[in-house]
This record gives sequence, structure tokens and C-alpha cells, in this order.
Amino acid sequence: MKIGEHTSIQEVLKLVNSNQTIELSDDARNRTIKCFEYIQDKIKRSEKPIYGVNTGFGSLCNTIVSNDDLEQLQANLLMSHACGAGEKIPKDIVKIMIVLKVLSLTKGHSGVQLETVNKLIELYNTDTIPVVYEQGSLGASGDLAPLAHMALPLIGIGSVYQNDKIVDASYLFDNTYHLKAKEGLALINGTQFMASFGVKCITEGLEIVSLANTIAALSADAFDARLEPFMACSHEIRNQPGQQKCAAEIFNALVDSPLQKHEKTNVQDPYSFRCSPQVHGASYDALRFAESIFNNEINAVTDNPNVFPDEDLILSAGNFHGQTLAIQLDTVAIALAEIASISERRIYKLISGERGLPAFLINNPGLNSGFMIPQYTAAGIVSQNKQLCTPASVDSIVSSNGQEDHVSMGANAATKCYKVLQNTLTVLSIEAMAACQAIEFRRPSSTSELLEEFYKEFRSYVPFVDKDQYLHPLMEDAKNALKKKLI
Repeated sequence: MKIGEHTSIQEVLKLVNSNQTIELSDDARNRTIKCFEYIQDKIKRSEKPIYGVNTGFGSLCNTIVSNDDLEQLQANLLMSHACGAGEKIPKDIVKIMIVLKVLSLTKGHSGVQLETVNKLIELYNTDTIPVVYEQGSLGASGDLAPLAHMALPLIGIGSVYQNDKIVDASYLFDNTYHLKAKEGLALINGTQFMASFGVKCITEGLEIVSLANTIAALSADAFDARLEPFMACSHEIRNQPGQQKCAAEIFNALVDSPLQKHEKTNVQDPYSFRCSPQVHGASYDALRFAESIFNNEINAVTDNPNVFPDEDLILSAGNFHGQTLAIQLDTVAIALAEIASISERRIYKLISGERGLPAFLINNPGLNSGFMIPQYTAAGIVSQNKQLCTPASVDSIVSSNGQEDHVSMGANAATKCYKVLQNTLTVLSIEAMAACQAIEFRRPSSTSELLEEFYKEFRSYVPFVDKDQYLHPLMEDAKNALKKKLI
């Protein structure tokens, strides 16, 4: 697949989840060569220091480095900045990082060798993926530490995944390849760590909202909830597009259900059922807005300095600052957490022994505890999400001897958001278990064709629980069943 031109976060995630290899478009290749040649010429003819080209970095920006040491300067930069800590981030996130870095470097404003870009592509295409760590970025000067770990294998240092094993990267490239002036900074400046988590969380988050609509509809039918709250006329007068979309999905899933034809004795349903379009819809709208911001970002140049060959300019500016992404990642985490929050309330109602369902959705309750503790688990996860949703983007700390005196903490926002995404999937999988279990107690009545199809597919992973058994494996299988439905 050719890359290098405008793309979307959905296209990037589909690419990474496929087995396709990548290559540069002709225009991307030409832009890269033109900018690199300009930088090399500029070094020869300029008598003034150029930040990031022949100077130190950060608060060392006024320290001049001789032309003879420029290649060593780049290697030193990668080694000194590879200070990641904590857990290793998922391999697929690193693959997204590589794609996003290639997209940024080939816009023609970074000054890197075509060979450097091609070596990143070679890592991707051979599934030789650098090991990158969760902690170390402040989200301004870009994602320095994680991107340094991503780039280290280019100079034969660090570790890579190969055949799902972690191996030393020293064997990768021969000694004839060296980074040139500015390349180290172009590789480690940028927002690709933050942006990669956003690509994953936003794209899968949008799918999770639709999945939550289906599960909520199944829960509603299992709980003998009414159809009227999902009718379009009520949502049209609210003027919120996400709410209208979610209401339509839930209504369409329920409208043909035989269970809806039964006379309802309950006049109203709890908010967790009746207001699911309003809650899910608000999350959907937030995710859609974040999507637009991230689509802009992955098609942007976020390293520093910015090179403009046609204008004969090299500008030291601040496109690496992650505030734009940090705020959106905090918002995405909140949006996903609310999907889990209302899901847990539906679980609670399903196990409560109301509306003809047995307590804890189990035969012979008392001897059997049934779904009592899965609800505990969901409640604990929802509370953890609340803690994770404390915004990172309002935090800052001074670094680099005061030169970098306001940072975004976007990397922390990114890793927190990813944990909320995983937590939300877990809670929804528990609701799916409970809803399918509850539907069994409505038999021989059936639900709609759409929901019966979901039920049948889910049952291929998780069977009916007739009596108490070891539930953890079933919960893992339930989560895997939902993951299969993501992009």
C-alpha cells in the first residue's frame, strides 16, 4: 500500500491490522529528497547556528556543534533520550507510531534522508517492531523518550519484537548507514506516541458505541423495557446527532422483537435503559469531534525545527506541543467511561431479581451466586475509570532547565485513555453475558432477528450458566467475542 498522502485514522488502523506492506508515494518520496538536499546545502552555506541542525537541544540550544560532529550528535540524541520506563506498550501501537512518523517525515518539512524513511518502512514491513515503553514523555517537545526507543534500532541499538520474541537490534543495519544533521531530532520530536493511542482509542471507541447500542437493546428486551423511549420523534426535537443515531440503532434492534409485543406492566424504565441514547449519543458526538482533531494531526508536521525549502526558511517553533491531543484524549476517556458506567447500571438491574427474572440470573439462587460477582467486577472497573478520567491535560511541570516550561502531559492522557478503552470493553462484555443469560429466562419467547443473531454469535463463545462455575474464563471469552467485532 502506498502511503505519504492525506489519510484518516480509520485507514491507518485498518492498515496496521492487515498484513499489507507499505511503500512511499512518488510525491512523498520527492518531497523528502528535496527537503533533505536543502538542509545539506543550508549547512554548507550558513554561517549562523541553526537549532537542531548544528546546536545542542533543549536548554543547550545555544551550544554550537561543529560540522564534523553532526552525525555523532544525532546518535547521541537518540541514545540519551531513550529513557522510557514502565510497561512495554502494545506492539500494534508501535506499528501505528511508525506509520504516523513516516507520514510526518515525508511532508517535506523535516529534512531527513529518504534512506531513513525507507529503513522505518523496512522495520514495519518485516514486522521488526521496536520495543517502546509507556512512561517518559511529557507530551511537549513531542514524545521524546518513546520516539527515541522507536528510532534506536535504526542505529543498531535497543530491542525489537521479531516473531513475537524480543531480540537485540544490533544486527539490523550495517555500518554504512548513518543519521545526518537534524535527523535525530526529526525522529524524536513529534506527537506520534500520543496520536497512535488516539488512533486506536477513537476508532475502536466509535465502534464500541454501536456495540453498546446493540447490547443495551438486548438488555432492554431481557429486562422487559419499553420501546417508546427510542422512537425517533422524541430524539429529533433534541437536535443532537449522536443521540439520534444511537436511538435509531436501539429502536431498530428492538422494533421487531416478539418480546416487545407483550403487554408492559411497567409505566417507565430506569434511566440506564430509557436514557441510553442520550448517554451513548453524547459519547459518540465527543468521539466524532476528537476524530476530526486526530485526522488533522496525523496529516501534520509536528517535529522541530520546521523546514521550508521554497522560502529558504528553517523555523524553530512549537508544533510538537501536544495540548491539542491531550485535551481530546482526556475527553475520549470520559466518553468511553460513561459507556461503561451506564452499562454497569444495566447489569445491576438485570441481576436484581425484578420483572420475572431470577435473582442474580441463576437457577436455584442461594445455593448458586450466579452473576452476583461479575457485577462487583464491573462496578470496580467503573470506579477505576472515574479515577483514570482525572484530566492529564490540566497538569504541567517544568523541564529542561526551564526551557520547556509548559508541557501537555498528553502521553499520560493517551495511556490512561487506552486503559479506559480496555476497561469499557470488559464491562460491556459482562453486560453481554448478563443480557444473554437473562434472555434465556424469557424463552420460549424470542427477541428480534438482529438481536438473536448477536445472541447466537455470542453463545459460540460463552454458554448459558446453569449453575455456579469458574466464571473468569467465561468473562475472558466474552471480551474476546466483543473484540472480534472491532475493526
